[in-house]
Amino acid sequence: MMTRRTAVLALGSLTGSMVLPPLAGASDSGPVLGDDGLYHQPWFLESFLELADDLSESAANGKRFAVIWELKGCPYCRETHLVNFARPDILAFIRTNFEILQLNLIGSRKVVDFDGEELSERKLARKYSVSFTPTIQFFPSVADFGADTKPRQREVSRLAGYMKPNHFLKMFMYVEQRAYERLSFRNYLKQAT
Repeated sequence: MMTRRTAVLALGSLTGSMVLPPLAGASDSGPVLGDDGLYHQPWFLESFLELADDLSESAANGKRFAVIWELKGCPYCRETHLVNFARPDILAFIRTNFEILQLNLIGSRKVVDFDGEELSERKLARKYSVSFTPTIQFFPSVADFGADTKPRQREVSRLAGYMKPNHFLKMFMYVEQRAYERLSFRNYLKQAT
């Protein structure tokens, strides 16, 4: 099935041009504070905001798909970018194993959910009961859930609120190893120590 993403990426490869330009001022040296008041990582997923396509693309790249919800002025979002993502071991693990889509808790961009419903970021956050920032939703490798699957049941795990760097990394490891299939994150942490 041809999607906007595959069409635009194919067009870009034919013309040799870069279709999705990086955020102005972005570099691999760290996050950039955008006009929207959010810190943006240059390695975050550039997306047409079609979640099913993003998940499929991530899986095709051998990575897991996650959505990070943030809010302008959120001190813990800032901490996540300037402390957690700044740690080389965390950065390397996440970039190797995950594609992360950044969404704004009160944003107005249109997002197409897995069930095909198009909503603003704000309404999508409400649909998934996201009320804290930062919140990271982790999704399965394959969207094998039906349209009638409740939004929260589409996630394999969720990180709601700020988590210190060591546990933050462990959460990503927990998801990457699919440990959620056999034990809770709390029990995973107990086994890891």
